[in-house]
Amino acid sequence: MSDNRPIGIFDSGVGGLTVVKEVAAAMPFENIVYFGDTARVPYGSKSKDTVTKFSVQIVKYLLKKNVKAIVVACNTVSANCYEELTKIFTDTPIFEMVSFGVKAGLEATSSQRIGVIGTEATIRSNAYERAFYDAAADITVFSKACPLFVPLAEEGWTENSVAEITSEIYLQELLDKEIDALVLGCTHYPLLLNCIHRAVGSVKVVNPAVRAAAEIKTFLSTANMLAECVQHDRKLSFFVSDFTAKFNRISKVVLGKAHIAEKVDLEV
Repeated sequence: MSDNRPIGIFDSGVGGLTVVKEVAAAMPFENIVYFGDTARVPYGSKSKDTVTKFSVQIVKYLLKKNVKAIVVACNTVSANCYEELTKIFTDTPIFEMVSFGVKAGLEATSSQRIGVIGTEATIRSNAYERAFYDAAADITVFSKACPLFVPLAEEGWTENSVAEITSEIYLQELLDKEIDALVLGCTHYPLLLNCIHRAVGSVKVVNPAVRAAAEIKTFLSTANMLAECVQHDRKLSFFVSDFTAKFNRISKVVLGKAHIAEKVDLEV
């Protein structure tokens, strides 16, 4: 048995393209529908109620695209309203990012001292801390909000002096805590991966999307929901709430080719 319906992936902006990259690599025959809420990015400075409202609108839109599963490629949504989404939408598997980041982080650390960076809303939610401490009693977690990383990623300023200096300033506080692993608790942050690596040196940097793609593949396989490998070339479809040229530019950087996104108006 198989299921050729697409996988839906959404984020507040372009950051979720880093998740599309990993999902596409892990499951090369899957069709993917991506929605980026570029008109309302960033989510990290918004209230939980607002983020929940936006997320419900997006999930409803993706379901109209007949998706078989939904990946919440946004840690702010994952940390603040994943449970609400699963209660509202009970017929479709929905995957969040926090649990995958925790699993990968625990595998990466040997000192049991882990750093987590994310948006203000993600860090304020304490979702990562709770999940880490539930999984391992001997772990110590240090969290840091890095609100400037999202606008830098959205602007494409990922390899300049501004990104370098911002990374050094944000991450020094965690280095002073002697962490040996750093979880990127925002899907925009892998766009600044080179700057982050240079700032943290030998600290292992964890991208939760890699673990997410592997486990989602396992889930779909077990549920007989993977697409047939004999189908036509898979289709990647991209939709945004506000069209900007930067989407094409960043999609080329992340996915290897520029993708044209279609602007759509969500039902309020």
